[in-house]
Amino acid sequence: MSYVDEIYERVVSQNPGEPEFHQAVKEVLDSLRLVIDANEEKYRKAGILERFVEPERIISFRVPWVDDNGKVQVNKGYRVQFNSAIGSYKGGLRFHPSVNQSILKFLGFEQTLKNSLTGLPMGGGKGGSNFDPKGKSDREVMAFCQSFMTELYRHIGKDTDIPAGDIGVGGREVGYLFGQYKRITGLYEGVLTGKGLTFGGSLARTQATGYGLVYILDEMLKHNGKELAGRTVLVSGSGNVAIYATEKAQQLGAKVVALSDSNGYIYDKDGIQLDVVKEIKEVRRGRIKDYVDAVPTAVYTEGKGIWTIPCDIALPCATQNELNLEDARTLLANGCFAVAEGANMPSTLEATELFVEKKILFMPGKAANAGGVATSGLEQSQNALRMSWSFEEVDEKLHTIMVNIFAKAADAAERYGVAGNYVAGANIAGFEKVVEAMLGQGIV
Repeated sequence: MSYVDEIYERVVSQNPGEPEFHQAVKEVLDSLRLVIDANEEKYRKAGILERFVEPERIISFRVPWVDDNGKVQVNKGYRVQFNSAIGSYKGGLRFHPSVNQSILKFLGFEQTLKNSLTGLPMGGGKGGSNFDPKGKSDREVMAFCQSFMTELYRHIGKDTDIPAGDIGVGGREVGYLFGQYKRITGLYEGVLTGKGLTFGGSLARTQATGYGLVYILDEMLKHNGKELAGRTVLVSGSGNVAIYATEKAQQLGAKVVALSDSNGYIYDKDGIQLDVVKEIKEVRRGRIKDYVDAVPTAVYTEGKGIWTIPCDIALPCATQNELNLEDARTLLANGCFAVAEGANMPSTLEATELFVEKKILFMPGKAANAGGVATSGLEQSQNALRMSWSFEEVDEKLHTIMVNIFAKAADAAERYGVAGNYVAGANIAGFEKVVEAMLGQGIV
């Protein structure tokens, strides 16, 4: 049995009931097979893959808090510190009912490679809770965040582990978490990223993941003799990533015609009016169906189905496994020639394999959505320097990082004889840096 297959079987047997983690490991190891087979003896002797797929540390804890009715609620809290070979742990916190250890291990594993691709000195981590901030008052969210940080603070620090936001954790939540960390420790340091601009946050952080997605998409298209201007684009989701991917795509001349949320999706043949979406989502915290009240010519459809709309380019920006094999076939049948992932692993393994097999332009999330964590790294740099860069300075650095990520993925794919396969290229490029660091640091 090959080393790759042996390690995958080990992961499945030692981590039962964790399908998301199994999926992430399989996708990565399969695309790394060329590299691993070529270095099998060296990697086996050093136990590289055994260490690569095993988190360095998992912290699990209870989070008790009191709701507005005076009732005590208890949630689960986690921090997965996956790999620190190239830097202190870095990765978001996710507050969502679906959060469990499997999802956070998959995200931490992916984060390790994603952070490696940015070129910044950041290891991989992820954390969160099954707490749902939707429908909660500001006081309830604050009570939960303060309780969550009362345990988490022992395990993080500006040179140890630097969490950020993710699904369900925006500026409000990061602010409450940072306030409690400061209150407990007495330290005013860059221990969290995604902070408010008045207390150490970075300009362009809000836009970073969505902008970065479109920057690497644009670079991929140019590299393959195509352009973004004039193309019809579908964007799933309507949160931070989707909104700012839409904004940048529109700035570069594309027409975004659809957005979605967990209830359904809107289709606006004339192009999404982003000011309306921002009012609904960023101001009122409403649902995407409200769009048709302001734009009567748009159509709202309940449920799944956004990928049935004909398009040139698809940008899945909602959540993991939202785009399945049937969706992928539908997109291809309708003429879609490029997909770039704004969310973490939004395409199922079967969908990803089809995109690669059909040789469409496909950029995986670990490369395409790295703009968020890259700008978090830039926020850390600003905190360490005790200074703030302008929006234009941060945006320029972000654009350079995304262009470089594409170059790394394209180069690695070419070096291993799979030119144009950016899934393999991104995994190989991220893996090479992490493994070199692991080998250099001994058996730790």
